[in-house]
Amino acid sequence: MPNKITYSQEELIALIKKRDQKAFTYLYDNYSKALFGVINTIVSNVEESEDALQKTFLKIWNNFSTYDENKGRLYTWMLNIARNMAIDTTRSKHGKAKSKIQSASDNVYKYENSVKEENKNLENIGLKGIVNNLQEDQRTIIDLAYYEGYTHEEISKKLEMPLGTVKTKVRQAILKLRELTKREILN
Repeated sequence: MPNKITYSQEELIALIKKRDQKAFTYLYDNYSKALFGVINTIVSNVEESEDALQKTFLKIWNNFSTYDENKGRLYTWMLNIARNMAIDTTRSKHGKAKSKIQSASDNVYKYENSVKEENKNLENIGLKGIVNNLQEDQRTIIDLAYYEGYTHEEISKKLEMPLGTVKTKVRQAILKLRELTKREILN
């Protein structure tokens, strides 16, 4: 089994700016699930969300020269593209779904502001109470993966934890968050 290639964020950015397709494949493999989650929250249809995800990555590839690493993290830039693509998909398919789009836009806007201010307080996107119910290690991994934009490999290195364990803990945390969110909605 060959060793899997990993890139630092700086290496990844430099290679994609040079139009390196292996680096772009790496980008897709490591960020597509997180971006799909954002898109599917807005679109609420798996097939349409998958289509919007593909369009998102096409737009990322075609417009990568506009990314400025001095203005923010790569993940935040891609998150904006994914959110906008999801909103466009929803508008073109279903007309104006204002309440759902506005809610998603507000959450992303609040998230972006917290990143810019280097304030990682989950209160800014309304999930603090729910996320605080996770176990400490799950909470740490969710913070790194979804709020700081780390890949599973980067989390594995940062926390000195096997990659499989990181993936398992992410999956367990997401399942727990779903359960807690459903409970919160029903109450």
